[in-house]
Amino acid sequence: MNIRAVRVEDLAGMQDCNLHNLPENYTMKYYLYHALSWPSLSYVAEDHNGRIVGYILAKMEEVDEQEGQSAINHVPHGHVTSISVMRSYRRLGLAKKLMLQSQEAMSSIYCAAFVSLHVRKSNRAALGLYRDTLGFTVKNIEEKYYADGEDAYAMQLTFEH
Repeated sequence: MNIRAVRVEDLAGMQDCNLHNLPENYTMKYYLYHALSWPSLSYVAEDHNGRIVGYILAKMEEVDEQEGQSAINHVPHGHVTSISVMRSYRRLGLAKKLMLQSQEAMSSIYCAAFVSLHVRKSNRAALGLYRDTLGFTVKNIEEKYYADGEDAYAMQLTFEH
């Protein structure tokens, strides 16, 4: 297994991994936006044949002037948009490695204060990884966050600088 920064030619493999594993799917334009805007935050896991078997799609949250944020009060922080590992490659620590690689880049390159993510309330495996292994805490429950109406835990991990 090899974990490395995403390249534009990886995007189709990332999308394939997403379509096989997750109900939340994204357009190729969205993957490209992340890869070009924050090239050091998204990573892929590839097998010995170079096939993409996992990925993390991450970004830095930007100032949202429509929400009344000002650039002065904005705290730089990262957000995990999506992470997925093909079923036959789970339980190998790939998701943890992908998360740690992205978190390190958020902290060291962008001086992020924390990272946030959303996870389905029913996703026990992901909750275990985020809360028990990586140290995330639940900050809020967002009702009907997902298209199918399921609630999400809004989780956060504060970085120590």
